[in-house]
Amino acid sequence: MENFAEPARALVAQMTEAAAAAPSRAVAFQGAPGANSHIAALEAFPDGLPLPCFDFADAIDAVRDGRADCAIIPIENSLHGRVADMHFLLPESGLVITGEHFLGIRYALMGQGPLSGVREAMSHPQALGQCRHWLRERGISPVAYPDTAGAAAVVAERGDPTLAALAPPGAAALYGLETLANDIADADHNTTRFVVLARAGHPAPWEVKGGDGAWMTTLIFEVKNVPAALYKAMGGFATNGVNMTKLESYQRGGSFAATEFYADVEGRPGEPGLDHALEELGFHSKWVRVLGTYRRARVRG
Repeated sequence: MENFAEPARALVAQMTEAAAAAPSRAVAFQGAPGANSHIAALEAFPDGLPLPCFDFADAIDAVRDGRADCAIIPIENSLHGRVADMHFLLPESGLVITGEHFLGIRYALMGQGPLSGVREAMSHPQALGQCRHWLRERGISPVAYPDTAGAAAVVAERGDPTLAALAPPGAAALYGLETLANDIADADHNTTRFVVLARAGHPAPWEVKGGDGAWMTTLIFEVKNVPAALYKAMGGFATNGVNMTKLESYQRGGSFAATEFYADVEGRPGEPGLDHALEELGFHSKWVRVLGTYRRARVRG
């Protein structure tokens, strides 16, 4: 709790105490009260008890340790791409994906005022990236911080009128700041996709709200180091009519020799088409690991 700025600590303590009294309803999220992840937790689990955690690793640990039943974690944004580190944290977490949630993102610039005097804006790197054009046009320099609402708490603590925070609008009232500009975004489609993580064999006891009942499966794999391995591995999805909605590569270990892939596909294991596609993928890969199967919250495309 000491990692949070002083203006946030009382709220964090209150929410942590409530979650500790009913861990089966606790939903861990990264950030201070008022962060986008807090909003996502409230939307996805109206009957849940949001548990603020300073970073992603803390939120994952809260689930693994039984202090929370699940965690809701941002994984990608429509403007700024994937959330850093999540592709590495997910496989190592020992948790499984049990749901997804999409949150429309809007930011406010908040501080001690006035807007004309602001020289720096503090926020999570994702938020700064999503609003980079707006900030550049006004000559405001970005300052990275682990959390949007946490940045608002820091701004309240420092009392420097040249420093403002980019955070969800509700954070201004939580931390006693003045809203200097509202509805900040570089594009109207600014949306973040969150995944719900739970312990293996112990999914969250309630359904994420929304969705159309269809299934999604998330997996990671590493193809064999032979020519056309990826092309051949992907062929099974095409021939079996399985729609792949996301495919992303990333390097692990710093060797630049082994590329791993993250993929989202429609369907779930047990369906003949997906089973055949996964079988073919396994033939052309060193290994394949399913991270979770869950209800689709939004139609792709």
